[in-house]
Amino acid sequence: MAERLLEASRQRRVKTMTAAAGSAGRAALPLLLCALLAPGGTYVLDDSDGLGREFDGIGAVSGGGATSRLLVNYPEPYRSQILDYLFKPYFGASLQILKVEIGGDGQTTDGTEPSHMHYALDENYFRGYEWWLMKEAKKRNPNIILIGLPWSFPGWLGKGFNWPYVNLQLTAYYVVTWIVGAKRYHDLDIDYVGIWNERTFDINYIKVLRKMLNYQGLQRVKIIASDNIWEPISASMLLDSELLKAVDVLGAHYPGTHSAREAKLTEKKLWASEDFSTVNNDLGAGCLGRILNQNYVNGDMTSTIAWNLVASYYEQLPYGRCGLMTAQEPWSGHYVVESPIWVTAHTTQFTQPGWYYLKTVGHLEKGGSYVALSDGLGNLTIIVETMSHKLSMCIRPFLPYFNVSRQLATFVLKGSFSVIPELQVWYTKLGKPSEKFLFKQLDSIWLLDSRGTFTLELQENELFTLTTITRGSKGSYLPPPKSQPFPSIYQDDFNVDYPFFSEAPNFADQTGVFEYYTNIEDSGEHRFTLRQVLNQRPITWAADASSTISIIGDYKWTNMTVKCDVYIETPEMGGVFIAARVNKGGILIRSARGIFFWIFANGSYRVTGDLAGWIIYALGRVDVTAKVWYTLTLTIQGHSASGMLNDKHLWTDVPVNFPKNGWAAIGTHSFEFAQFDNFHVEATH
Repeated sequence: MAERLLEASRQRRVKTMTAAAGSAGRAALPLLLCALLAPGGTYVLDDSDGLGREFDGIGAVSGGGATSRLLVNYPEPYRSQILDYLFKPYFGASLQILKVEIGGDGQTTDGTEPSHMHYALDENYFRGYEWWLMKEAKKRNPNIILIGLPWSFPGWLGKGFNWPYVNLQLTAYYVVTWIVGAKRYHDLDIDYVGIWNERTFDINYIKVLRKMLNYQGLQRVKIIASDNIWEPISASMLLDSELLKAVDVLGAHYPGTHSAREAKLTEKKLWASEDFSTVNNDLGAGCLGRILNQNYVNGDMTSTIAWNLVASYYEQLPYGRCGLMTAQEPWSGHYVVESPIWVTAHTTQFTQPGWYYLKTVGHLEKGGSYVALSDGLGNLTIIVETMSHKLSMCIRPFLPYFNVSRQLATFVLKGSFSVIPELQVWYTKLGKPSEKFLFKQLDSIWLLDSRGTFTLELQENELFTLTTITRGSKGSYLPPPKSQPFPSIYQDDFNVDYPFFSEAPNFADQTGVFEYYTNIEDSGEHRFTLRQVLNQRPITWAADASSTISIIGDYKWTNMTVKCDVYIETPEMGGVFIAARVNKGGILIRSARGIFFWIFANGSYRVTGDLAGWIIYALGRVDVTAKVWYTLTLTIQGHSASGMLNDKHLWTDVPVNFPKNGWAAIGTHSFEFAQFDNFHVEATH
């Protein structure tokens, strides 16, 4: 291996002899110059005493919830370009792990994701977009590791309780069917499965799940627990040998780069199974750059999984733009390759799961950290970060103050690495636009005459990758279309005979699930509709509203007319609404304000200022019943609103002072079947 490296290095050196040293603006300093500057630390990288823990990969989460919702609507070629930046090896983030939500019909941060089993006797493995996303990831990287994790669960599993552990066998069966369905219908092998995201775990459930997986021939599917904090799962495992055997990975969320003593005592793999959650500007990039190194240096964590994969949800929903990149405009095709993509590439393009960390990793004397990984076959990758406190604060947890200052760092390669002739150099500098570089390749460091020693001059907010791997690249496409607001005139008749996705474009379900539906017995105008399909409240993860709702449009909209055909399916008790200026969504959906125009099967209508129905602007009787199509129209102009039923005014001049802007929406009074057709909105800011 060393001879091959040496020969390859010589060939490259011949080609680059004329390149000016440091032509990219930053490079390793000649040793003579180093001696004239302030002294720094010396760091030995050695495998003589063996290697450290096995590296399990860097990944991201799609879900928790509906964070990839708008991605599926992107036109080509932009959708494929976005996927390449995320998953294509040696191109962009080159992700090694994709973790997806096992949709459970409930609100799980920015929306709901549909379950493969809305009801006990219902199975459908083509709902939502996570199946599609996993397949697209696999197309680009056949070795990508796939993880499934439930946030919410369909209501029937709780048997009247908001609790997934009422019947352990039933819940385990539900999860295992998702894994089996992934293979049967999509040829996807799920590698890991979790318990219940950031909620209580049940020891007996974990054991039942392990047994059921084994019974189905899924011994290779490993269990992660508990996707919350290190305790009490770690202590429970130390006290229960069967539980210890059942759990393969201890996964903690937002661990602040530290792991608990009990977690280490289990001798299991330790992962930051959800981390980051920070806006994807340079602050987010700094956060990610710091934790990708220090999760291992401080906490022995061999995998870090970022929430979320791509910010493909309306930005005004909770945690807007907390994805590795931004793709929230399918109507324009515009997307942004944000700096966290390139920070991730510093690790993922030059390592693979199955490599090993060196035992000789740690902190730099004047702030920052370094890790080194090897494949055990002669390859070496070193990642050095000097993220400042100010530019690397993650959204959580609190980051104690530390200082980073300019320094020299001398690295000494020993053991099998002492014969490495050359290291490729990749560089990122965050902060001032005039000084900013993202994933730039610098001149190589030649080690033939330096006895395996080189020195870097390090300043704040820098990332260096030094590696024997020569395949790295900063992938690029022509710039995507420019950003455009959501179309001010938008309509959808839902006339799709065989929809590729179960959800209509741009509608973002916030409580309930709205799916394409075919009325087989109706050959007329309403044969193809959008239907709300939940008839009971799910086992919630967040604060689902009591009414179902799906939002659409531009949050900045002020004056608008929303028109939609509606069909109540539940006699007496049923009800539907259209709405405008809806000002909240995601985990805040219960407190959403706006103008809501409701009609009910009992022959009444209502106009409210909130989704919950507490603020009543107008009400009255109307000739409405179930199983009949009606057309609702809601118009808001300035501080006044009016509504029409079947194009005849039902109420007028309702004063509207708050909110001043928001999305359009459709929904139902409760968890009930109802249909919508010929949606149309015209809006102005």
